[in-house]
Amino acid sequence: MPQSVTVGQGADARQIAVLAREGRGPPVVWLGGFKSDMRSTKAEALDAWAARTGRAFVRFDYSGHGESAGAFEEGTISRWLEDSLAVLRHFVPEAPVMVGSSMGGWISLLAAQHLMEKKAPQTPAGMVLIAPAVDFTERLMWERFPEDIRQAVEEKGVYYRPSAYSEDPYPITKGLIEDGRRHLLFGQPIRTGCPVHVLQGMKDPDVPWGHALQLVEHLPGDSVSLTLIKDGDHRLSRDEDLERLIAAIQAIA
Repeated sequence: MPQSVTVGQGADARQIAVLAREGRGPPVVWLGGFKSDMRSTKAEALDAWAARTGRAFVRFDYSGHGESAGAFEEGTISRWLEDSLAVLRHFVPEAPVMVGSSMGGWISLLAAQHLMEKKAPQTPAGMVLIAPAVDFTERLMWERFPEDIRQAVEEKGVYYRPSAYSEDPYPITKGLIEDGRRHLLFGQPIRTGCPVHVLQGMKDPDVPWGHALQLVEHLPGDSVSLTLIKDGDHRLSRDEDLERLIAAIQAIA
């Protein structure tokens, strides 16, 4: 059964569901994607690997996702970053390996910068980023939206975007777009203070592989590896993709 941590105060308080497996070595922390959850294929595969090898593994759902409280429509990058930092403080006693998928890649980088500034014990020992959707609210959404969709977001406050991963469309709110602009990383060096390995499918329709190249260009001075998977999609959840993911984690710590 999940444990929980309370994030926020008053009307903004919400319960974040967490699954924490005890073990040795730097804890592996899973940060999922936009509208994904901690019981996704990749997260379950990492938990099974952690059980086999005795590794510590922590996964959680952002507010408005999966088993955590809150409405998805109220979600922003600031809010989900706050959720992530709270889980790290409460469930991770030492430097982790952060594994961020899609939006979780962006949040991992933001969390790493915050933790480095605070000189926190949870400052990451390494990062593995899967199709990292850095700055996605601006670069992969707003800049690509045609004028009628931009107008709908501005006037109605939300656009319901069809998704290949769900029967229900994803609500893209004006608050999400505007808050995302507070956290944009491209355009300046992105410091992580640790090794980074990026896994990117070249047939990814959501995060183009050129986006991953841009990220690598923004990571000066850090030990950075990029694996381009020619036939890989956005999810990278095939057996061979999961093997690459586990190998990347083990190579870091």
